[in-house]
Amino acid sequence: MSTAELTALLLFCTAMSFSPGPNTTLSTALAANLGLKRALRFCLAVPTGWTLLMLGSGLGLGALITGVPALRWTVTLMGVAYMLWLAWKLSRAGQLAEVDGSRLQVTFWQGVGLQFVNIKAWMLALTLSAGWVVNAAGQPATNPGERLAIICCVMVAFAFSSNFVYALLGSLLRQWLSQGARLLWFNRALALVLVATAVWMLTL
Repeated sequence: MSTAELTALLLFCTAMSFSPGPNTTLSTALAANLGLKRALRFCLAVPTGWTLLMLGSGLGLGALITGVPALRWTVTLMGVAYMLWLAWKLSRAGQLAEVDGSRLQVTFWQGVGLQFVNIKAWMLALTLSAGWVVNAAGQPATNPGERLAIICCVMVAFAFSSNFVYALLGSLLRQWLSQGARLLWFNRALALVLVATAVWMLTL
């Protein structure tokens, strides 16, 4: 991979990783409600799931899912349903004591699974494959395996760092949010972001 290609890849991944989305929204919410330490497992789950998704896309699974309408809609609807469920749970958590229970819990494997039902993630993986793994003629570029490995390493770094930054922001707000009904309205605002993301996914 040339220096120009790597630079373009880094710029693209920066824009895609640090822009608000379901992952960064959940990282912020988990850290604000449960603390930075308990949000770290989700921050680790995102790059883990995304790497598996990228490898699957590189093997042709992404093209299959986005190319077959029934599969595409199945993945989309599963993602929408999951995000709406998370939004509902988040909107009901109004005190830090409440979220220590079952009201707001996202396990490591749920975080991994979220990547696979996010149609935006599949489309991003296909964009990366088309832009950096295959050439203009649609044929594998030189050393496609090496290129795929570079993409995965770059995205692991960016996926973790972006979610950690959002989680850190959430943890810094934790004390301020513990007063009055601030946490409830903060959670409801983040829940609306998840709902908006779910609706947007239906238009893709």
